[in-house]
Amino acid sequence: PGLGWTNGEALALYGWYTMLVYVASIPGGWIADKFLGQKKSVLVGGILLVIGHSVLAIEEMWAFYSGLGFIIAGVGMLKPNISTMVGGLYKQGDIRRDKGFTIFYIGINVGAFLSSLIVGTVGEVYGWHYGFGLAGIGMALGLAQYLVGQKYLKRVGNFLGSSEVASEKEALNKPLTKIEKDRIVVLFISFILVIVFWGAFEQAGGLMNIYASEKTNRILSFSLPFIGNEIPASWFQSLNAMFIIFLGTSVAGYWATRKLKGKLSTGLFKMILGLIIMGTGFFFMSAAAGEYNSDGSSAMYWLVLAYLFHTVGELCISPVALSYITKLAPLKYGSFMMGIYFAMTGFGNKVAGWLGESASEFGEFAVFTGIAVFCIAFGALVMLFRKKLEALTHGAEDDEHEMTAEETA
Repeated sequence: PGLGWTNGEALALYGWYTMLVYVASIPGGWIADKFLGQKKSVLVGGILLVIGHSVLAIEEMWAFYSGLGFIIAGVGMLKPNISTMVGGLYKQGDIRRDKGFTIFYIGINVGAFLSSLIVGTVGEVYGWHYGFGLAGIGMALGLAQYLVGQKYLKRVGNFLGSSEVASEKEALNKPLTKIEKDRIVVLFISFILVIVFWGAFEQAGGLMNIYASEKTNRILSFSLPFIGNEIPASWFQSLNAMFIIFLGTSVAGYWATRKLKGKLSTGLFKMILGLIIMGTGFFFMSAAAGEYNSDGSSAMYWLVLAYLFHTVGELCISPVALSYITKLAPLKYGSFMMGIYFAMTGFGNKVAGWLGESASEFGEFAVFTGIAVFCIAFGALVMLFRKKLEALTHGAEDDEHEMTAEETA
């Protein structure tokens, strides 16, 4: 690592940073629900992110840590609230909601794909401070676009306390009903799936990234413009975003078609299946570790296959979970529950850091294989209780259908 740290130290910081980024979503969601509303909270978060990335461009240790601090606060304000705003674009029962979250998720990953290639290449070739500065410019452009688009969001993301709709104002002070409490229980159980999923998935940014850099044969038999015949390790992280861009709408369309045909396609079922598919992908990393142990390097296609399975699993759990929360969460706790979801994602990231550190003791083959077996077994266990859990949602997804223009007006 660039600061002269060991891989274990770098993975430990990565785990703490990614955990705090997401845990900050809890106060960010609470502030939106109680004081600012989602729309203004997203604006504050965007400003903090611009500051954070700009500070990281300064080549000083104080700038490194303070920049990370601004980013943590900015993500906390932006992430849960912009996700809740997406749910606000759709009425209850609109089958397009899951598709909408997938499109939103694709947009996020277009940025992730481009940043891995552009910022990653600039960072490796010219220095990471230039890469951070470039990220700050990109964030500033995104913030400007958000401000320009406010005219399309007049009824979305406003503070409930100032709402013109009487039922929304009343929701702030009304106690939770039995149905709402049951749905919260289901959400918290689904969050356990989230912790397990991201604890495994985020090896992409830690152990798998190091594996791509140090133990994968990245030499091509031909040369590419600008980079020669060696694929930059950072490019492998862009595979996930690329697969999401190309497969996202297809996966969402598949589930919507199943729903319209009356086949099993509940949010909880998709999330369980996503965990199992992602776990299966780790068997390819086990194969890569086995090849490295015998030959001294592993082929690139193992990483490609692992990222493919991980991405399909992600598409079944991540945008679906975001949509699921907007269906089940009480109106007055919408952003707060979204914040808790992202906090659970953060704990999953911390688990990912611990797993990455354990590779130095147990070896990559044991860690990759253990992750695969645990994810598949845990997913199968939750599947056994799926029907009982779905009964507690009290039909939150039962009335989903293709709405007419009059219904969506």
